[in-house]
Amino acid sequence: MPQNDVHLIKGMYDRFNARDIDGVLAALADDVVWANGMDGGHVHGHEAVRAYWTQQWAVVSPHVEPIEFRQTKDGAVAVEVIQTVFDLDGQPLSGQTHGLKDKTVMHIFRLDNDKVTRFDIGDGG
Repeated sequence: MPQNDVHLIKGMYDRFNARDIDGVLAALADDVVWANGMDGGHVHGHEAVRAYWTQQWAVVSPHVEPIEFRQTKDGAVAVEVIQTVFDLDGQPLSGQTHGLKDKTVMHIFRLDNDKVTRFDIGDGG
């Protein structure tokens, strides 16, 4: 697996955790397809990703910590991530109705020309 892909993705997690939307968007292709972890399905393009995160961060405060990177059989980068989700006061969530919760998840990134073209949540393949 190319180390520049790992470096790019680690940087995206750092910027996401810092709530630096523009920093993350800089690593995404203009027509990126991005998994919607709250409602299911995918959003398409930078402005849709921005709107999704803006909505998410108005409801919860997620933190994602990558713990393992591996390349899938089809060339994607699978990242095992510890996802921790807090309320807006920094307290653990209780009684949430959306799909976000504390858990270990697999994030799958597809890259082309040093840009993420697709992001999925699920098994690493």
